[in-house]
Amino acid sequence: MQLQQLVDRIAAEVTPSGVVADYIPALARIDPHAFGLAVATLDGEVFGAGDYRTPFSIQSISKAFMLALALAENDDVWTRVGREPSGSPFNSLVQLETEQGIPRNPFINAGALVVTDHLGHGAADRLLGFLRQESGNASVDVDPEVAKSELDHSDRNRALAHFMGSYGNMRNSVDVVLHEYVRQCSIAMSCADLARSALFLARHGVRNDGTRLLGVSGAKRVNAVMLTCGTYDAAGQFAYRVGLPGKSGVGGGIVAVVPGKCAICVWSPALDARGNSVAGVDALDRFTTLTGWSVF
Repeated sequence: MQLQQLVDRIAAEVTPSGVVADYIPALARIDPHAFGLAVATLDGEVFGAGDYRTPFSIQSISKAFMLALALAENDDVWTRVGREPSGSPFNSLVQLETEQGIPRNPFINAGALVVTDHLGHGAADRLLGFLRQESGNASVDVDPEVAKSELDHSDRNRALAHFMGSYGNMRNSVDVVLHEYVRQCSIAMSCADLARSALFLARHGVRNDGTRLLGVSGAKRVNAVMLTCGTYDAAGQFAYRVGLPGKSGVGGGIVAVVPGKCAICVWSPALDARGNSVAGVDALDRFTTLTGWSVF
């Protein structure tokens, strides 16, 4: 089956269900029935269906790209954040006290705040520049309404940052880190944009212009952490059903990588209880079942 026929079939078969994220008011107004799916191949060709060109808030999908940017500089970030699944909600404070301010992995909120702190002032603009270049879309930008809404409701993330600061695991001021973190999560992109932007992970670290962002080992490590930690505390179920490295966001998007073949992005804003897109996981499950493309 050709890829365009495949994505059309999947889009016709899945049914969005669940509820949109309502703790960020700007996200609560998104149409829960929207659905988009895009597959970008190694040569940059994109096959899409549904609302695959509609921009949406990437939210925690940004964490995978931020980790890659941090690792492109050095591996020092691993002295400040772990690489193990948390088994707890993405915004939990509980583990930080027992583990002395070291977040379990870079994809829960506490870990992502540490990665943002590691990159420092201007981190969100660096990510924005990277995503514009990789997607080929110079209009990719921060959604100011989502950013304001998220910043106005950031008490839990502020608490996480201050708590880690009490253990000496924050270098910049909490206000600076939260400003950068909120801006990176509030970037709006389409499925087509995100699938193109994630291709460097399918190419073992090589960007769309042929330059290398990460070594082969670095790309492998990002993919590995995405597989084990990328879908909050449902990563085991995601690996069981989909069998690919993936990173989800509460905006309803999920990016997944088939090393050596393609990158995929699916968007459906209605979420399950753990913050993952119900139709998005279903679509990726169907994709790997129909193609046989999996890391297993």
